[in-house]
Amino acid sequence: MNFEYFIAKKIYFDKSSGKKISKPIVKIAQIGIILGISIMLISVSVAIGFKSEIRKKTVGFGSHIQIINFDTNNSYETVPITKNPELVGKISKIPNVKHIQSFATKTAVFKTKENVNGIILKGIDDDFNWQFFKQNIIEGDTFKIEKDKRSKNILISKKTASLLNLTVGDTILTYFIQKPIRFRKFAISGIYETGMEELDRTFALVDIKQIRKLNKWENNQISGYELSINDFDKLDEVKQDIQDVVGYDYTRQGGLLKVETIKEKFPMLFDWIGLFDANVWIILILITIVAGFNMVSGLLVIILENTRMIGVLKAMGNNNLSIRKIFLIYSAMIIGRGVIWGNIIGLSLILIQQYFGIFTLDPQSYYVSTVPAYFTPLYFTYLNLGVIIVTVLMLIVPSFIVSKITPVKAIKFN
Repeated sequence: MNFEYFIAKKIYFDKSSGKKISKPIVKIAQIGIILGISIMLISVSVAIGFKSEIRKKTVGFGSHIQIINFDTNNSYETVPITKNPELVGKISKIPNVKHIQSFATKTAVFKTKENVNGIILKGIDDDFNWQFFKQNIIEGDTFKIEKDKRSKNILISKKTASLLNLTVGDTILTYFIQKPIRFRKFAISGIYETGMEELDRTFALVDIKQIRKLNKWENNQISGYELSINDFDKLDEVKQDIQDVVGYDYTRQGGLLKVETIKEKFPMLFDWIGLFDANVWIILILITIVAGFNMVSGLLVIILENTRMIGVLKAMGNNNLSIRKIFLIYSAMIIGRGVIWGNIIGLSLILIQQYFGIFTLDPQSYYVSTVPAYFTPLYFTYLNLGVIIVTVLMLIVPSFIVSKITPVKAIKFN
């Protein structure tokens, strides 16, 4: 067995250490590490959870990337483009592109006897991916898009249904502000709730053929394409690849195509999400520094308390480096135990929140109804290694005090 490790182990498991003044100081340092690791794990998991949930819900409404007419302004009354199967084929071959679907949007007003509500109708075609909305439907079901028949069904949010006092199976009168003013009756096939109230109260889904009819578009005209990708971190890279394919050629209507990412469509929301990373880094740095200084003070007291032992070891021929290793190994044992208990407590709280959702939030402010806690093994590993390495490195400097202790004075030390 390694000599330094053997001595460090003897000090760590010394039963008489309970009588020493260093015992409560070491306990405090260890508790600091336990709390620090727990808080850091929870902070990272909640930050990742928030980012993942909000991204997923925002992308569910608008996909990762949209290809629309360059002339389209910020309103939802869009300038149409013509479907281009050749272009779709080229884009689908780009790495990381998962799905392409066509869409159209139009502003409208829902009206009942008691209330009115502005809404954005999103027209969907038979290539629409229902996965996101199927996961968030709370009543009824989705509706089927047929090629030769216009569906009169509509999917609305719980927020809209509550405001207008509607339920599945009801019909809803919808007015379109245009010349002349037109209206349609839709049958509610389902009600969804995502927790993103800002978007829930804004969008309802209908058959794209309804919007084409209202706008007097041809059967092959759409507002644009929505693309979903496999890796969100490669969003900008995929956008550039798509832009290279789309180019700057004129469309059949004489306009240019614009490629827009979800981050560009909702910049305020993604800027807010970006603040999570900065806040988490501040928490991690501060807690690591505090835990490190707790261990530094503990190590100094331990060295002072074992001055006589240091003198004896030096008299027996051990050099300063060997003795410093003993105390660094001893400190690593204390840190390791704190890290283990910190992980147990932190992961337990994360899993409890993940499966039972004990801590709730106001969806109007935070876009989610419960605190999202995501456990990722990669971040877990990096966090633990980082804390151990940084804390042990902080102990190297105070360990040099060993070199100041001389054998003669140390053996006489009481």
